[in-house]
Amino acid sequence: MATQIVATTFGGPEVLSPVEVEVPQPGPGQVVIAVKAAGVNRADHKIVSGMMGADPERLPLPVGLEVAGVVTAVGPDATGPGGPIAVGDEVVAHPVSGGYAESVTAPAKVVVPKPPALDWTVAGSVLLVGGTAAHALQVAGAKPGETLLVHGAAGSVGQIAVQIAVQDGVRVVGTAGESNHELLRSYGVIPVTYGPGLADRVRAVAPEGVDAAIDTIGTDEAVDVSLELVADHSRIVSIAAFGRADSGIKLISGDDPETKVRANSWQRLLPAAADGSLKIVVARTYPLAEAAGALQFVRDGHAGGKVVLLP
Repeated sequence: MATQIVATTFGGPEVLSPVEVEVPQPGPGQVVIAVKAAGVNRADHKIVSGMMGADPERLPLPVGLEVAGVVTAVGPDATGPGGPIAVGDEVVAHPVSGGYAESVTAPAKVVVPKPPALDWTVAGSVLLVGGTAAHALQVAGAKPGETLLVHGAAGSVGQIAVQIAVQDGVRVVGTAGESNHELLRSYGVIPVTYGPGLADRVRAVAPEGVDAAIDTIGTDEAVDVSLELVADHSRIVSIAAFGRADSGIKLISGDDPETKVRANSWQRLLPAAADGSLKIVVARTYPLAEAAGALQFVRDGHAGGKVVLLP
């Protein structure tokens, strides 16, 4: 038996509850993972709240999309993107169903090797936001020498996007509160404070213009300033402003089956996080029993980094 956190109905974090479940034997192309760390993401809140669909047939609903842990059982033909998977392998998996758990069964196709030097808390919390960042960068198409504006640069997706862009030779301007400006400078980003007058502040630090923009927060300010500053509106990408679909910007969500940027992002993200060239800030960790509190902390915003469950 293993403890798993489920949503007993659709609603706020308070609907989460622990249950004891049997750990099934893995079927063909599946593995069982003893979870060492499970990432807590805003996407989890959207799913639990019913924003992504509220079919009662899905209840009780397992929660959690990404984990890191140790393989305890493998089914026939359990081969992942990194090769055959064996019992005892240290792995990272995303997307999974029911990651808030002591044990999870996952399709081998989403299970990749964890670099030995990579901390469990980081390993269990980097692929969802990192894949999103990589996808946004690919769609925005910022090239070396160009200027990229990132709204919400100090958020979990923003921090990864700006670091990758800077390392790839892009000049990055990032919006954030004053308290995060030094952090952004340490990444090589030019920080600007969001709020009234944002467009003028961006012009002041990027007088040659802005070539592309990534919005991670979904505010009208982020979209409107991007539309004002970026001439080619198809190079404005948002992961959150779904109410602005008529503005000409690109909206991205979930998988990208054509380019597979998200699915392949582990090849860069995990080694970089392991060797320290990609900084992943873990703001807070919680025991599995406090999953509701962890999800509430993430839902309320401004976590300042990743939030991770440690079963």
